Amino acid sequence: MDKFIQSIDKQIEFNQGKNIFLDKPEMFRFINETINAISNINELNSDSEKFLVDYAADKAIEEFCRVNQYYSFDTKSKNELRNIYTCLFADMRTGIISAESISKNHYKRLKDWIKNSNSFAEKIYLNAGSKVEPVVCSEYSPGLQIEILQIETTQLKEPVLDIGCGKQGNLVNYLCEKGIDTYGIDRFSFTSNNLFNFDWLEYNYGIEKWGAIISNLGFSNHFKHHNLREDGNYIEYAKKYMEILKSLKIGGAFYYAPDLPFIEQYLDSRQFRIDKREIGEYDFKTTKITRLK
Repeated sequence: MDKFIQSIDKQIEFNQGKNIFLDKPEMFRFINETINAISNINELNSDSEKFLVDYAADKAIEEFCRVNQYYSFDTKSKNELRNIYTCLFADMRTGIISAESISKNHYKRLKDWIKNSNSFAEKIYLNAGSKVEPVVCSEYSPGLQIEILQIETTQLKEPVLDIGCGKQGNLVNYLCEKGIDTYGIDRFSFTSNNLFNFDWLEYNYGIEKWGAIISNLGFSNHFKHHNLREDGNYIEYAKKYMEILKSLKIGGAFYYAPDLPFIEQYLDSRQFRIDKREIGEYDFKTTKITRLK
């Protein structure tokens, strides 16, 4: 099993940063480790193959998101990607298709999948170069996040939810160490009991469940991005924004940056108090929405 996992890791590393929208099949050839894996594919039982399909799909999504944080993959698109890797393993098992043909078919499916799941990507990368520069996305230290959002940790109501907590869950771990009941969601796979793999547009936030919800350059950043895009999913973001506010306990607060004046202006002042603050020399503000009733 280990050699198959290693071949997946090395193949994704070989493809790292390459522009899948260019019509250059030679860029996405299979490396020797992958070709060797094809020749040994019959060593795998069905359970092992299913594990590798899930592993490869998760690693592929992680790489796409590393390149562009604004890629969005819902449950439907994730299942479609797993089907692509299921087809890949099926092609490998036939024994009658060349590695070159398997590779060509696989990357054609991947290209079509990313075009269908994130249509904006083709507009951005079709005329770009062979290498794609990542859209900056960082995991910030707990101290920096608390400073940006201007949170008084001693005043946080529990439980706390960090939306877009990052792969390391830095802020979640920090708050847990301080004895604050804290959880995080993001699009990564986790082993921690406090971190969960969820798409923030599909997650059920509940009703009057959370004492505090935090999102630093996460949910609101993507909401703002979609609001500016012609093909943006701004309606679903607006619905989820209101769901998040309704999931707060009375007296609970949603802390986020950047601010969202285009939707904040419509909040009922009898239900929500809005506190906005400057963030150094940045051209956006941090917002704290407190639920009043």
